[in-house]
Amino acid sequence: MTDELDDLIDDLHAEAQRDRPDEDTPDVGIVMGSDSDLDVMMGSETGRPGAYDALVDELGFAEVTDYDDPPEERFTFETYVVSAHRTPELMYAYAETAEARGIDVVIAGAGGKSADLPNMTASIAYPVPVVGVPVQEKSVDSVIGMPQGAPLTAVDAGKSFNAALSAAQILAREHTELRDRLVDYHEGLKGDVARTSRDLHELGTPGFKERRD
Repeated sequence: MTDELDDLIDDLHAEAQRDRPDEDTPDVGIVMGSDSDLDVMMGSETGRPGAYDALVDELGFAEVTDYDDPPEERFTFETYVVSAHRTPELMYAYAETAEARGIDVVIAGAGGKSADLPNMTASIAYPVPVVGVPVQEKSVDSVIGMPQGAPLTAVDAGKSFNAALSAAQILAREHTELRDRLVDYHEGLKGDVARTSRDLHELGTPGFKERRD
Protein backbone atom coordinates (compact mmCIF):
# COMPACT_ATOMS: atom_id res chain seq x y z
CA MET A 1 0.00 0.00 0.00
CA THR A 2 1.06 3.60 -0.53
CA ASP A 3 1.95 5.85 2.38
CA GLU A 4 -1.11 8.00 1.64
CA LEU A 5 -3.41 4.98 1.81
CA ASP A 6 -1.76 3.70 4.99
CA ASP A 7 -2.15 7.12 6.60
CA LEU A 8 -5.82 7.36 5.71
CA ILE A 9 -6.56 3.90 7.08
CA ASP A 10 -4.61 4.70 10.25
CA ASP A 11 -6.60 7.91 10.66
CA LEU A 12 -9.90 5.99 10.50
CA HIS A 13 -8.75 3.49 13.10
CA ALA A 14 -7.40 6.26 15.33
CA GLU A 15 -10.69 8.13 15.13
CA ALA A 16 -12.52 4.93 16.09
CA GLN A 17 -10.48 4.81 19.31
CA ARG A 18 -11.46 8.32 20.38
CA ASP A 19 -14.38 8.86 22.71
CA ARG A 20 -16.19 11.84 21.20
CA PRO A 21 -19.71 13.00 22.12
CA ASP A 22 -22.38 11.96 19.63
CA GLU A 23 -23.00 15.55 18.61
CA ASP A 24 -19.34 15.89 17.57
CA THR A 25 -19.29 12.88 15.23
CA PRO A 26 -20.78 12.67 11.73
CA ASP A 27 -24.26 11.16 11.69
CA VAL A 28 -24.10 10.10 8.04
CA GLY A 29 -21.19 8.73 6.08
CA ILE A 30 -21.19 9.10 2.29
CA VAL A 31 -18.82 6.93 0.28
CA MET A 32 -18.41 6.51 -3.46
CA GLY A 33 -16.25 4.33 -5.64
CA SER A 34 -14.65 7.17 -7.61
CA ASP A 35 -14.63 10.94 -7.73
CA SER A 36 -16.28 10.55 -11.14
CA ASP A 37 -19.38 9.58 -9.13
CA LEU A 38 -19.38 12.92 -7.32
CA ASP A 39 -21.97 14.73 -9.44
CA VAL A 40 -24.43 11.86 -9.04
CA MET A 41 -23.73 11.21 -5.39
CA MET A 42 -23.61 14.82 -4.20
CA GLY A 43 -25.43 16.75 -6.94
CA SER A 44 -24.26 19.29 -9.48
CA GLU A 45 -25.40 22.61 -10.89
CA THR A 46 -26.00 21.04 -14.30
CA GLY A 47 -27.56 17.74 -13.20
CA ARG A 48 -30.21 16.53 -10.79
CA PRO A 49 -29.90 17.38 -7.10
CA GLY A 50 -27.97 14.89 -5.00
CA ALA A 51 -27.32 13.85 -1.42
CA TYR A 52 -25.42 17.05 -0.60
CA ASP A 53 -28.36 19.17 -1.74
CA ALA A 54 -30.83 17.14 0.30
CA LEU A 55 -28.77 17.17 3.47
CA VAL A 56 -27.43 20.72 3.37
CA ASP A 57 -30.05 22.76 1.51
CA GLU A 58 -33.19 20.97 2.62
CA LEU A 59 -32.37 19.55 6.05
CA GLY A 60 -29.69 21.83 7.47
CA PHE A 61 -26.82 19.34 7.78
CA ALA A 62 -23.18 20.41 7.58
CA GLU A 63 -20.18 18.55 6.18
CA VAL A 64 -17.41 17.44 8.53
CA THR A 65 -13.94 18.00 7.10
CA ASP A 66 -11.96 18.05 10.37
CA TYR A 67 -12.88 15.70 13.23
CA ASP A 68 -11.16 17.98 15.73
CA ASP A 69 -13.12 21.03 14.57
CA PRO A 70 -16.68 19.85 13.83
CA PRO A 71 -19.33 22.24 12.51
CA GLU A 72 -21.71 23.88 14.94
CA GLU A 73 -24.73 22.27 13.25
CA ARG A 74 -26.17 19.35 15.21
CA PHE A 75 -26.54 17.02 12.22
CA THR A 76 -23.51 16.36 10.05
CA PHE A 77 -22.06 14.06 7.40
CA GLU A 78 -18.67 13.10 6.02
CA THR A 79 -17.59 12.18 2.48
CA TYR A 80 -14.92 9.80 1.18
CA VAL A 81 -13.88 8.06 -2.03
CA VAL A 82 -13.58 4.36 -1.16
CA SER A 83 -13.03 1.99 -4.08
CA ALA A 84 -14.06 -1.61 -3.50
CA HIS A 85 -11.83 -2.79 -6.33
CA ARG A 86 -8.80 -0.47 -6.22
CA THR A 87 -8.56 0.10 -2.46
CA PRO A 88 -10.35 -2.80 -0.72
CA GLU A 89 -8.27 -2.17 2.41
CA LEU A 90 -9.69 1.35 2.68
CA MET A 91 -13.23 0.13 2.07
CA TYR A 92 -12.84 -2.44 4.81
CA ALA A 93 -11.33 0.06 7.25
CA TYR A 94 -14.05 2.62 6.57
CA ALA A 95 -16.90 0.17 7.04
CA GLU A 96 -15.27 -1.65 9.96
CA THR A 97 -14.80 1.59 11.92
CA ALA A 98 -18.04 3.34 10.95
CA GLU A 99 -20.00 2.51 14.08
CA ALA A 100 -17.11 3.25 16.46
CA ARG A 101 -16.58 6.61 14.75
CA GLY A 102 -20.20 7.56 15.48
CA ILE A 103 -21.69 6.99 12.03
CA ASP A 104 -25.36 6.04 12.32
CA VAL A 105 -26.11 5.37 8.65
CA VAL A 106 -23.98 5.11 5.50
CA ILE A 107 -24.88 6.13 1.94
CA ALA A 108 -22.75 4.16 -0.52
CA GLY A 109 -22.72 4.71 -4.28
CA ALA A 110 -20.95 2.92 -7.08
CA GLY A 111 -21.16 2.66 -10.86
CA GLY A 112 -20.43 0.08 -13.52
CA LYS A 113 -21.73 -3.47 -13.76
CA SER A 114 -19.66 -4.55 -10.75
CA ALA A 115 -20.92 -1.94 -8.32
CA ASP A 116 -19.79 -3.80 -5.21
CA LEU A 117 -19.10 -0.93 -2.81
CA PRO A 118 -22.64 -0.63 -1.34
CA ASN A 119 -22.93 -4.41 -0.85
CA MET A 120 -19.53 -4.88 0.69
CA THR A 121 -19.91 -1.81 2.90
CA ALA A 122 -23.23 -3.13 4.17
CA SER A 123 -21.72 -6.52 4.94
CA ILE A 124 -18.73 -5.13 6.81
CA ALA A 125 -20.47 -2.25 8.62
CA TYR A 126 -23.40 -4.40 9.81
CA PRO A 127 -25.50 -3.61 11.83
CA VAL A 128 -25.05 0.02 10.73
CA PRO A 129 -27.71 0.54 8.02
CA VAL A 130 -26.48 1.25 4.50
CA VAL A 131 -28.43 2.94 1.69
CA GLY A 132 -27.06 1.95 -1.70
CA VAL A 133 -27.03 4.21 -4.74
CA PRO A 134 -26.51 2.69 -8.21
CA VAL A 135 -24.69 5.50 -9.98
CA GLN A 136 -25.77 4.21 -13.40
CA GLU A 137 -28.66 2.12 -14.71
CA LYS A 138 -26.29 -0.79 -15.35
CA SER A 139 -25.34 -0.73 -11.67
CA VAL A 140 -28.83 -1.47 -10.34
CA ASP A 141 -28.69 -5.27 -10.41
CA SER A 142 -25.32 -5.32 -8.69
CA VAL A 143 -26.42 -2.98 -5.91
CA ILE A 144 -29.76 -4.63 -5.14
CA GLY A 145 -28.53 -8.21 -5.51
CA MET A 146 -27.86 -8.94 -1.85
CA PRO A 147 -28.65 -12.46 -0.55
CA GLN A 148 -31.10 -13.19 2.23
CA GLY A 149 -29.70 -12.20 5.59
CA ALA A 150 -27.54 -9.42 4.15
CA PRO A 151 -29.81 -6.35 4.20
CA LEU A 152 -29.25 -3.29 2.05
CA THR A 153 -31.69 -0.50 1.34
CA ALA A 154 -31.29 0.88 -2.18
CA VAL A 155 -32.69 3.69 -4.31
CA ASP A 156 -33.11 3.91 -8.07
CA ALA A 157 -30.19 4.72 -10.33
CA GLY A 158 -28.70 8.15 -9.71
CA LYS A 159 -31.13 9.16 -6.97
CA SER A 160 -28.73 9.97 -4.16
CA PHE A 161 -31.10 12.77 -3.12
CA ASN A 162 -33.61 10.09 -2.08
CA ALA A 163 -30.84 8.12 -0.39
CA ALA A 164 -30.10 11.14 1.78
CA LEU A 165 -33.76 11.52 2.68
CA SER A 166 -33.88 7.82 3.60
CA ALA A 167 -30.81 8.23 5.80
CA ALA A 168 -32.42 11.21 7.51
CA GLN A 169 -35.60 9.20 8.09
CA ILE A 170 -33.56 6.56 9.89
CA LEU A 171 -31.96 9.21 12.10
CA ALA A 172 -35.28 10.93 12.69
CA ARG A 173 -36.57 7.99 14.72
CA GLU A 174 -34.20 9.14 17.47
CA HIS A 175 -34.18 12.89 16.82
CA THR A 176 -37.43 14.85 16.96
CA GLU A 177 -35.76 17.98 15.57
CA LEU A 178 -34.75 16.13 12.41
CA ARG A 179 -38.18 14.57 12.13
CA ASP A 180 -39.69 18.06 12.15
CA ARG A 181 -37.31 19.16 9.38
CA LEU A 182 -38.36 16.20 7.25
CA VAL A 183 -42.02 16.98 7.82
CA ASP A 184 -41.46 20.63 6.89
CA TYR A 185 -39.69 19.56 3.70
CA HIS A 186 -42.57 17.27 2.75
CA GLU A 187 -45.14 19.95 3.50
CA GLY A 188 -43.21 22.25 1.19
CA LEU A 189 -43.50 19.69 -1.61
CA LYS A 190 -47.25 19.50 -1.11
CA GLY A 191 -47.48 23.28 -1.23
CA ASP A 192 -45.53 23.33 -4.50
CA VAL A 193 -47.97 20.86 -6.05
CA ALA A 194 -50.96 22.88 -4.84
CA ARG A 195 -49.60 26.12 -6.30
CA THR A 196 -48.80 24.44 -9.61
CA SER A 197 -52.27 22.92 -9.77
CA ARG A 198 -53.95 26.26 -9.11
CA ASP A 199 -51.80 28.04 -11.69
CA LEU A 200 -52.55 25.40 -14.33
CA HIS A 201 -56.26 25.68 -13.68
CA GLU A 202 -56.41 29.47 -13.58
CA LEU A 203 -53.99 30.21 -16.44
CA GLY A 204 -55.19 27.38 -18.65
CA THR A 205 -52.82 25.02 -20.44
CA PRO A 206 -51.48 27.51 -23.06
CA GLY A 207 -50.90 30.25 -20.51
CA PHE A 208 -49.31 27.87 -18.03
CA LYS A 209 -46.95 26.42 -20.61
CA GLU A 210 -45.98 29.87 -21.83
CA ARG A 211 -45.11 31.06 -18.33
CA ARG A 212 -43.31 27.82 -17.51
CA ASP A 213 -41.21 27.92 -20.67
